[in-house]
Amino acid sequence: MTSAPRQPIFGDLPQVHFSPRRNWLNDPNGLVFHDGEYHLYYQYNPEGYDHGYMSWGHASSADLVTWREHPVALPYTDEAEVYSGSIVWDGEGDAGFGPALVAFYTAHSSVRRHQAQSVAYSHDGGLTWTQYEGNPVLDRDSGDFRDPKVLRYSGPAGDYWVMSAVEAVAQRVVFYRSSNLLDWELLSEFAAPQVGDGIWECPDLFPLFVDGEERWVLIISLGMAPLVGGFGTIYFVGSFDGATFVPEGDFRLLDHGRDNYAGVTFYGLPDQDRTLIAWMANWIYARELPVNADEPRRGSMTLARRLSLVDVDGSYMLRQVPVMTECAVVGQADAVSAGEPVRVPVSVPACCRIDLAIDLGDADGARIRLRHDDAGAGGVVLGYTGALGEVTLDRSAVGAEFPSNFRAGQSMPTFGGTKLALALWLDLTSIEAFADDGIATLTSLIGVPDGDGLTVEGIGGEVAVSVTVSVPVS
Repeated sequence: MTSAPRQPIFGDLPQVHFSPRRNWLNDPNGLVFHDGEYHLYYQYNPEGYDHGYMSWGHASSADLVTWREHPVALPYTDEAEVYSGSIVWDGEGDAGFGPALVAFYTAHSSVRRHQAQSVAYSHDGGLTWTQYEGNPVLDRDSGDFRDPKVLRYSGPAGDYWVMSAVEAVAQRVVFYRSSNLLDWELLSEFAAPQVGDGIWECPDLFPLFVDGEERWVLIISLGMAPLVGGFGTIYFVGSFDGATFVPEGDFRLLDHGRDNYAGVTFYGLPDQDRTLIAWMANWIYARELPVNADEPRRGSMTLARRLSLVDVDGSYMLRQVPVMTECAVVGQADAVSAGEPVRVPVSVPACCRIDLAIDLGDADGARIRLRHDDAGAGGVVLGYTGALGEVTLDRSAVGAEFPSNFRAGQSMPTFGGTKLALALWLDLTSIEAFADDGIATLTSLIGVPDGDGLTVEGIGGEVAVSVTVSVPVS
């Protein structure tokens, strides 16, 4: 007798997003491309599936989609936990370690309530690490000085290393310079009072070219911030002269969903290849999410996203394009709804890409229900209102095991109009939505599939949709 296949549960491993096989994960750390491989380090608890005993986990990939998990890279000690940071390739041996990968991390002492920046180095491609005997290398006598992100600056002001870090509670990004990665000199500080309340974390400063001109992007994650509904990420576009960052305009949201935080980019990629990965969760409820009892884990990363700048009506916005292996089309159909829900004749796998082309005509809006059961219930609901140019996401159909604050709605502004093209990436318990060619994004955890159905419903008129479903080939 053959038993029925096991139904997926929240906490199962996703297919194309990195998640450790066990235990807790949060911020991506030390993203580096070295010797033809992408290395992803991350905040990791080797002792359990809640936040604590913070160390650096490690995974590597040849394509940013299929990941191989490695042993813990930088473990916690009795003296300090290993908080977020970055890695660079010191090929010239500036630090005195010879050619080496050099990691910068925040040494966090909860006993002393103290944070300072420390260094470790690796001579075997990032598998094993040696702590620098002179740690810490940068100490401001602060309890909230963290998240060092280091890059190599080369410009009119010279050629040297630059570190971005935060004074989290004071809401400042602090910039330092060094010639040897060990001795650091303060360059400047950046503040933005218009952001409002909250803490600042995980800064990332990097250049991008647009229309043949160099611009600099500064990403900042905001915690406990009303501006982003709790936790989220903003960015500024401006200039950096080797010492001071000057924004050209106000900030923008990096992502409009509730589950995109602490995003940073890879070091070591070719010029103009800026690729970002973020933590796909939210501190408001991350520690309360259900787990798989057989392999308890919490936390996964977003898809890797390639970044570029786009000129939109005289100001610059980031475009995000997800990185994915080849996909094969497994379903395509069109449907029209004049007010009643209409089942589109396609199946929605647990892991897939869905391309939606929505034409409102003279209707007010459209409602799309994904992964519902045979009765048309459950799943996740996307809405689009043409006049507002707003995409909404409703995940409130999740089970009682989810915390109540997980059910709050989400929305993403678009350029608007009667026609909308949406690219959706679903992977068991997550959805990443891209509109306006990646200028608008929304990242959200969702419940496990209630089924494989897809239904369209016109609101205030007749709506036409075209749906294409694809799956990763490998």
